[in-house]
Amino acid sequence: MTKAERTRQFIIETSAPIFNTKGIAATAYSDVMQATKMAKGGLYGHFESKDQLSAAVVDYNLNKLVEKVQQAIGTAGTAKGKLFAWLDAFKLPTQFPVEGGCPLLNFGTEADDTNQLVREKVKTVIEMAQKTIAAIVQQGIKNEEFKETFNGNEFSIKMFALIEGGTLIGRVLNTNSQMTIITNLLKKEITSHLRP
Repeated sequence: MTKAERTRQFIIETSAPIFNTKGIAATAYSDVMQATKMAKGGLYGHFESKDQLSAAVVDYNLNKLVEKVQQAIGTAGTAKGKLFAWLDAFKLPTQFPVEGGCPLLNFGTEADDTNQLVREKVKTVIEMAQKTIAAIVQQGIKNEEFKETFNGNEFSIKMFALIEGGTLIGRVLNTNSQMTIITNLLKKEITSHLRP
């Protein structure tokens, strides 16, 4: 990495939790200047506009979320283990694995009608997550771990929606208790599809 690339990365990493917490619209360049201790001209030397910086920050936060999931499921050897590990990665919404909360919720809600670029970035990660969950179920069926009646496509939508909903509720109410119920219900459903 060149010095310029390192500085650019530093700006993105330092700005990421601010944008994820305050939102794109509410984050000002002055917030970024204060956090990075850089002058406005220095920031503009690396990002021509706030839109350019926010796009990079959205990518960073979404990639961080994807990496957390990949790390969690990467250690599991079975399909059931992968699905359980995925659920466990999100079991504490009050201590979300990405600082500021779920970037899918935060940026998706803010950008659904106002920022097509960010909306597409969030949409891509949502679709990828659902496809990955469905693929894990299919692999479990193929390996004769799950019954053939386990519908991976339907379950992927349910699991993803319940995780996101549980995260929102948990963060608003400042509790993990409802996500615990959601996680246990999903684990019970996954277990019910295991072959005898």
